[in-house]
Amino acid sequence: MNIGDLLDRTAISTRVSAANKKKALAVIAEIAARNFGLDAGDVLDALTEREAAGSTGVGHGVAVPHARLSGLERMRGVFVRLEAPIEFEAVDDQPVDLLFALFAPKDAGADHLRALARVSRLLRQSDLREQLRKARSADAVHALLVQDAHRPAA
Repeated sequence: MNIGDLLDRTAISTRVSAANKKKALAVIAEIAARNFGLDAGDVLDALTEREAAGSTGVGHGVAVPHARLSGLERMRGVFVRLEAPIEFEAVDDQPVDLLFALFAPKDAGADHLRALARVSRLLRQSDLREQLRKARSADAVHALLVQDAHRPAA
């Protein structure tokens, strides 16, 4: 599974202002709707429903919100870097500023879980997280994620 296949440059936003988790998820929903031809309200509802089952804040300032959606043909991603970290009920109780949202077709099966595992492993790398926080453009973020995804897993 290639990160480049999931994440288009147009689905990356590096300077997002969001006061709280709900607003951050709303921004992700808007980006997903615009890029994937979906309804932003439906996307936000699916993300909110998933968060109600348990926070997707995985630690070290990272969250991996995800949802299964009607209308998607394949796995897709949205990456957002917040200007200021927000409370996200993460497993380590640290605020979140890097969000990689994954969206799967309703019937995605194991592909959805494999993609979640891949993104989570990728964002566990402290040097990559630091570089993502410093990246100045969507192109730079995309290059970091795609390049790093090609490295052998440690």
